[in-house]
Amino acid sequence: MRRRWAVIASFFALSGSSFAQQFPMAVDLELVIAVDVSYSMDIEEQRVQREGYVKAFQSPDVVRAVRGGPLGKTAVTFVEWGGAAVQVVPWRVIDGTQSAAQFAEELRQQPIRRISFTSISNALAYARELIRTNEFRASRRVIDISGDGPNNAGAPVPVARNAAIADGITVDGLPIMLETAPDSASIPDLDAYYEACVVGGDGAFLLKVTDMSQFAEAIRNKLVFEIAGIKLSRVPEQPVARVSAQYRRPYNCLIGEESQERSIGK
Repeated sequence: MRRRWAVIASFFALSGSSFAQQFPMAVDLELVIAVDVSYSMDIEEQRVQREGYVKAFQSPDVVRAVRGGPLGKTAVTFVEWGGAAVQVVPWRVIDGTQSAAQFAEELRQQPIRRISFTSISNALAYARELIRTNEFRASRRVIDISGDGPNNAGAPVPVARNAAIADGITVDGLPIMLETAPDSASIPDLDAYYEACVVGGDGAFLLKVTDMSQFAEAIRNKLVFEIAGIKLSRVPEQPVARVSAQYRRPYNCLIGEESQERSIGK
């Protein structure tokens, strides 16, 4: 009898992932939070950024946005990226204050890491795969990507962005434009770069951060907008908000790659 139960348990352990994909859990939103941890972000900026996300999931505003959905459930995972991407917190279902606090605490306990290079395209491809292979089903799927510089490794960003859009995924952006000593890979109009080259899909938008003190508010507001599915065209513009237009203004989306080539050639 014990052997029979062992065989049954083994079967379910092996087939669990395929079972979950065949019978996914219904949620309102599948959200990948993809955060830049490249070397252009110094340790203090990373600390403040991490703290901003921790505080956001402890915020009643974010919990209210989750509970306000038709199902009251949002699936979230947290990714950190540079030239490569790492899933820091696996997929978790947020459905109230307790689960949101648990997600915040799990994130808070993760070590601060740094990854060489800046590949927004690799981060988008990685996030897209996390959405494609997860055990959830939602009417909305979003990649929320933040960064302080343009793509300088991997495929061109529009290629990865367009592939995500083709899968029905919306890409939102959080360009970080702090008034610190300029990095060799930085550009002065990162928000315009994100608008033209990174964000896209139904309801896509971006919020820019220009001061360390804005991190917590910008992150909280962005998560509330994304989770609640607010159309920012109907919302008064926030001090740190810029709504993405649905057209593409001319922009050199290879500016980061070209800058990287010039620095290598020196």
